[in-house]
Amino acid sequence: MTSTWSEDELTTIQSEDEVVLVSRDPDGRPTSSVRIWIVRVGDEVFVRSAHGAGNRWFARALAAGDGRIAIGSVSRDVVFEDVSLGSSRSADHAAVDRAYHEKYDVGYPKEYVDPVVDDASHGATLRLLPA
Repeated sequence: MTSTWSEDELTTIQSEDEVVLVSRDPDGRPTSSVRIWIVRVGDEVFVRSAHGAGNRWFARALAAGDGRIAIGSVSRDVVFEDVSLGSSRSADHAAVDRAYHEKYDVGYPKEYVDPVVDDASHGATLRLLPA
């Protein structure tokens, strides 16, 4: 069963650029970590695989279904919910795109932001649910 994000956690997620994400292997052991961008849309939290679903971290997270994140003062077990375009629980990708643009357009080159707001990334989107 999942709980909800606290306002302090959401504020930290919004203010910090990168999250360290770790999924678990089939034996429950942590896999290698990845540093990626993270966004908040209302009370929900999303990560995307730049350039689409071919990234190894994304495949590991999908297979595991859960893991752990660390960002700023927040360290939390999470459930990975596939909300990619075409999935049974597709996210509002326009809202996630806006969140990425609002957070990363200032301070990062366009060529870094574009791969997390394109059609391929829409097919590689996870909602992070606090466990």
